[in-house]
Amino acid sequence: MDLMKPINISSDKLSPDQPFTAVELGKLWATYVGNSMSNKILSYFLKNVEDEHVKTLLENGYNLTVNFMETIEKILTKEKIVVPVGFTAEDVNLGAPRLFEDQFYVHYLKYAAKAGLSLYAIAVPLVMREDIREFFIHCNSTTTILLGQINNVLLEKGYFIKAPTIPMPTKVDFIQKGNYLNGFFGDIRPLHALEITHLYDNIENNITSKALLIGFSQVAKKEKVREFFIKGKEITDKEVQRFQDKLHKENLPFPSQIDHLVTDCTFSPFSDRIMLFHKVDMFSIKIRSFANSMAVNGRRDIAMMYMKSLTEVSLYVEDGANIMIDHGWMEQPPKAINREDLSSK
Repeated sequence: MDLMKPINISSDKLSPDQPFTAVELGKLWATYVGNSMSNKILSYFLKNVEDEHVKTLLENGYNLTVNFMETIEKILTKEKIVVPVGFTAEDVNLGAPRLFEDQFYVHYLKYAAKAGLSLYAIAVPLVMREDIREFFIHCNSTTTILLGQINNVLLEKGYFIKAPTIPMPTKVDFIQKGNYLNGFFGDIRPLHALEITHLYDNIENNITSKALLIGFSQVAKKEKVREFFIKGKEITDKEVQRFQDKLHKENLPFPSQIDHLVTDCTFSPFSDRIMLFHKVDMFSIKIRSFANSMAVNGRRDIAMMYMKSLTEVSLYVEDGANIMIDHGWMEQPPKAINREDLSSK
């Protein structure tokens, strides 16, 4: 039996000649710029890798960025829409010494692929033009395959601590008491599976982010940019400690720090612009991650913890955006018509 029955829709409604919506244009723009950044980062990693499994992962990730960018260029060019600048060969020095160990690359790929997946998954239900929707489904499915390969390599090489295990339910329970929400006082219940999941995920993301910030702070040329990375490391360190404490109090394991996978290199392989954009972009995704974590949380203490992290990260992202604007490094996303400006003319 077919799981999904076909639905016949008038072909003109699905035509690729339908005008772009803001959703389609915005998601294509963000996907292009983000993948142009990843393309340059991964091209440098590929020049400094020894392990064959890790090299294959990097090649697969790099090839996806090329495929996504080329597809978007074709779509935008056909529609006579300007292609974003993104990042170019000027933003990477392929001859620079090694800044990270091979093991770091695997953690980084997972960190970056999860961020990409959140972008593509949100695009799929919002995009109405079938050709654009099929492109994001392609991005989603191929990135999911890459993540599976990454997890297999992490597992095979013993590069990570597995997520905590908890007792398997033998019966269905319903919440009976208001103290289920307690977190500061009184009878505080153990963490439930979804709370554990997001604590673990946030630690995993943040230990990779912290190691990347350490590397970037070592090689940044401009003092203000270097100070921004150092501040980001301090914020991330505090977040990791908060999340680890919640799991530690219940004797649950959590991912280990990977700071040792950063070398002592001080010669920059990347422009300050691409490094700054990278961290502003990834800290922006943290905001979504913390909000998602709050949405499935049931304890007041954990909600308060995520609120604190959200505030710190939001202010940090604003600081980074201001540095980019001050240096003329922030590319303008497509925007709506300024009606007030037209009226004044």
